[in-house]
Amino acid sequence: MRVMRKRIAAVASAAAACLALAACGTGTAESAEPSLRTHEKVAVYTWWAAGVEKQGLDALVEVFEKQHPGIEFVNDGLMGGGGSSTSKEHLQSRLETEDPPDVFVAHAGAELQDYIKDKYIQDVSALYEEFGLTEAFPEDLIDRLSTKNGKIYSIPSNIHRANLLWVNPAVLEQHGLEASGEYDTLDAFLADLEKLKKAGVEAPLSVGTTWPQVHLLETTLLADLGPEAYSGLWNGSTDWNDPRVTTALEHYGKLMSYTNADRDTLEWDGASAMVIAGDSAFNIMGDWALTAYNSEDMTYGDDYRVVPAPGTSGTFDFLADSFTMSTGILDEDSAKAWLQTVSSKEGQVAFNKIKGSIPARTDVDAAQFSEYQRTAIESFGQDTIVSSVTHGAAVPIAQLDKITTAVVEFNSGSTDVVAFQAALAASGG
Repeated sequence: MRVMRKRIAAVASAAAACLALAACGTGTAESAEPSLRTHEKVAVYTWWAAGVEKQGLDALVEVFEKQHPGIEFVNDGLMGGGGSSTSKEHLQSRLETEDPPDVFVAHAGAELQDYIKDKYIQDVSALYEEFGLTEAFPEDLIDRLSTKNGKIYSIPSNIHRANLLWVNPAVLEQHGLEASGEYDTLDAFLADLEKLKKAGVEAPLSVGTTWPQVHLLETTLLADLGPEAYSGLWNGSTDWNDPRVTTALEHYGKLMSYTNADRDTLEWDGASAMVIAGDSAFNIMGDWALTAYNSEDMTYGDDYRVVPAPGTSGTFDFLADSFTMSTGILDEDSAKAWLQTVSSKEGQVAFNKIKGSIPARTDVDAAQFSEYQRTAIESFGQDTIVSSVTHGAAVPIAQLDKITTAVVEFNSGSTDVVAFQAALAASGG
């Protein structure tokens, strides 16, 4: 049997130590606090440690406290943040040492495969019926959440769109370009990047460090292959030696040539800030970037624009922050209570209004969301949906790590498309 969670917080460890010694100070074991692992607490692990993500989490906690006033929320994540990559490594260490939080956030889809294989998380399919989610969530989403044997191991708190081009129309207008920022093809986009470069815009397209560079590759593959062949790269129906892949990688190399020199030391929000400041005309990033523009009091449609990434109109590149329930925990009822709030209409509205994403539920009133979010709700309901590679929906973590290594090598100066294509082809092996 898996050893139960060893700690919720430092105070929990201290309490456990006191019980083990049968006394704490002058008290006895009988007078010491009861175990913190009861129906009175739920330990939740996320990488949302700062900014709008933390604000969204706080809003979700507020709903949870109203819906389940007898259960205390314990933020069991890596305090001090460190980003999702560092947090995932820390979480993995805890899971391997049989010290799981009650629930933890992960990206829905293939990212969960290793957790499922290692029996770190539980099947929560029954909760879909209990919470009415089979009716509230779209069928296509449930299909993407389900494993081949029909089980579901997470409950999404939101839906994000990855394939978005963020545009500063003033920069385009200044240089005589169409301000809409809409491009049917990458070739048309590259032509305007070249015009901006010649006009003196040092970095027409901004990008951040490693994962934003993988993100840019993802949208480039989607543009040149189309949704069916793009998805085929991850399910095996598209050959990595396909000439369309070669074209996409060549396009990717050209796109990177128009990016900022400090890209390897700049976080994704720093790249967004370049567009906000007018230092770049474009940035390709998911809709979590919305808050960076809103926080600067920029007006959607006037001061900035958000359109599908070049060549990807009619496609919704999907990812979701999704909560799992760990195995080996003492109190599943408290964990289920948190999952109920995550999936509830009130919880999804409160969380997504802040985070910039859209609810997974289809029974919410779109009018209460921002103008961009209303366009995303419409797009998710009618466009072709594909799964994000960079954000865990399309491939397992091990394959993403290999893809990331290939991207880093290519962007570090090799620029060898043949070697790049071979490395990507080998990533699934």
